[in-house]
Amino acid sequence: MIDETSEPETGITPGGTKGAFRDVLSKDHARRGKPPLHLVDMDQDQRVDLMKDLGYPSFRLKQLGQHYFAHDDVDVASYSDFPSAKAQEVKEAFFPTLITPLLEQEADHGTTIKTLWKLFDGSRIESVLMKYPSRTTLCISSQVGCGMACPFCATGQLGLTRNMSAGEILEQVRYASAQARDGRLGEPTRLSNVVFMGMGEALGNYRAMMKAIRRISAMPPEGFGISARNITISTVGIVPGIRRLMGEGIPVRLAVSLHAPDDELRDELVPMNKRFNTTQVLDAAHDYYLATHRRVSIEYALMKGINDQAVHARLLAKRLNRYGDNWAHVNPIPLNPIEGSKWTASKPEDEARFLDILHEAGITATLRDTRGSDINGACGQLAAKELVTRAEEELAQKEDALYA
Repeated sequence: MIDETSEPETGITPGGTKGAFRDVLSKDHARRGKPPLHLVDMDQDQRVDLMKDLGYPSFRLKQLGQHYFAHDDVDVASYSDFPSAKAQEVKEAFFPTLITPLLEQEADHGTTIKTLWKLFDGSRIESVLMKYPSRTTLCISSQVGCGMACPFCATGQLGLTRNMSAGEILEQVRYASAQARDGRLGEPTRLSNVVFMGMGEALGNYRAMMKAIRRISAMPPEGFGISARNITISTVGIVPGIRRLMGEGIPVRLAVSLHAPDDELRDELVPMNKRFNTTQVLDAAHDYYLATHRRVSIEYALMKGINDQAVHARLLAKRLNRYGDNWAHVNPIPLNPIEGSKWTASKPEDEARFLDILHEAGITATLRDTRGSDINGACGQLAAKELVTRAEEELAQKEDALYA
């Protein structure tokens, strides 16, 4: 049993504090304090005590939960079944403002909405809501920035600032659920899938991630009622976190960002590989499949001349087939490159050849449908661009003051 109280609040991932790899931290790391407690962050005793302090019986909590989870509503004054006398006090106590939308961008004929959020401490994160023919999916962030330092990833260049609270994570879900319901994607729909593939390494924020997953998958008034089978956790390969997730008894899908079939190349593309190598990561991923009976997604960002050649595809197929039993589904991903980066997207013919080789080897593989490429769609790109703009504006203001 892992002692949760021993886990640092800073977001350092297991294995990321010593050895061959340490999380890369931003200059603002862990200096901002903790977000206010939200209804979803509180345990039942905290909720009851707070409601009692406000002069209401505990049964009012069920009403709050029903409105929040079933109706995506935090405007307590509008609840027809709740006393209006202290509605504003109750709202501030249970539903403090944790995230505020700064910018929304639409793409793909209105079926993709990307939101840049400002958190309570001024931090920036992103989420992306996407409508497909058979589902509506939300990609959410779990950390401010990321400490994994993958050189081709915009978020990785920001470094890790801090973990997000469960409340901050779930507010992204509530807001998107309301957007989907209200027809922001072209017609009313229901949010059906949630993927932890936005900013941050979800397994590096394990406690808040699991609290959020339990709330997403529980039925109202305790959760949003989205099936755990429709929740995906993405990781660069934090082996202790993968093995811990096996024991939770929740059938979420695991997605491993592999990006290279061998250690030499992956050491360059995914620095955490120096701590948990490809064999350890694939062993843990296959064990997850055996424990949960859910196929693992292998994420593989294709980069021109780096990891997209026939030799890479053949080695990847060999590594996966070593375990047998059709346990993995490969998602080759056309890279959405960072502006000015040497990491660029593969040629279409190389993407096609890569897929063909996997298929010929009996590997199930589907080229990822990239969304929002015209609106800085890759995770971290919008936040990184906005932060650079702010820095440039601050520098200009200082220069103006200097020469005034």
